[in-house]
Amino acid sequence: MKKILVVSYSQSGQLDEVINHFLTPFNAVSIERIYLKPAKPFPFPWTSDAFFDAMPECVVEEAIDLHAFRFESEDHDLVVMGYQPWFLSPSLPITSLFQNTAFQQVIKGKPVVTIIAGRNMWLNAQESIKAYINKAGAKLVANIPLMDRTSNLLSAVTILHWMLTGKKERKWGFLPLPGVSQEDIAGASRFGSIVNDALHNADYAGLQDKILGLGLIAIPTDILFIEERAKKIFRIWAGLIKKRGTTPAKRKRFVTFFKYYLLIALFMVAPVLLLVYNLLIVPFTSDSIKKKKEYFCGLETKA
Repeated sequence: MKKILVVSYSQSGQLDEVINHFLTPFNAVSIERIYLKPAKPFPFPWTSDAFFDAMPECVVEEAIDLHAFRFESEDHDLVVMGYQPWFLSPSLPITSLFQNTAFQQVIKGKPVVTIIAGRNMWLNAQESIKAYINKAGAKLVANIPLMDRTSNLLSAVTILHWMLTGKKERKWGFLPLPGVSQEDIAGASRFGSIVNDALHNADYAGLQDKILGLGLIAIPTDILFIEERAKKIFRIWAGLIKKRGTTPAKRKRFVTFFKYYLLIALFMVAPVLLLVYNLLIVPFTSDSIKKKKEYFCGLETKA
């Protein structure tokens, strides 16, 4: 019987729901499921202070303590990793997992499928995950990102409402529901069927192409533009807060500065920059943009 290891961290439960649907087509398979838990839990719903205070360590990818976990087996035919991006980086529990030597040993030499559930930005986070997988001596064979399909500004409003209230509902009664749509969550089983076939055939060649062939994964040009620039800015802010926030009061002050910077950049600056970008740059760089999207949808790492 084939054995797979499924590891995930889900704060709201959305990612666990995605993975549950993804796993439904798997048959004659032994599934070992590990749910990561931080030793100091992150709140859900978040408070505004706690959410933005998590940014510096998340961006510099510092490990945090996790509740102890153990593997029932150290020999699996496939590893499935579920995670969310936080601040254009993998969530802190997932970053910490990949820095765990026992986990590195378990996935060494194994094929790995990553499943992402988030708002709309996952490109930089997946670059970090690729590096961790390569460092552990494992092989990434598929990546399945499921995102909120509403516009960037609308999804920012609805996700913040969900994160800060814990209610996955229509803000003001008419905005779109936040997060990955229920249709896309249920549709994760379609990806599961493709991966299940590859598992039983022990053949992962072309698996990502088959996944992309469903036509359900796309990178909006606006998101590509933001991700290419925002991570550098996040690193500057993270370094500043880590360096200058030497007391709780100083750290809170700098984190507050970052919070307001981010809100202004997201809701006021970005729309203007994107308008200029789409009018003056996109028409002349379509080939370059296409190649970048193909790279991020694929499995290769930058040289």
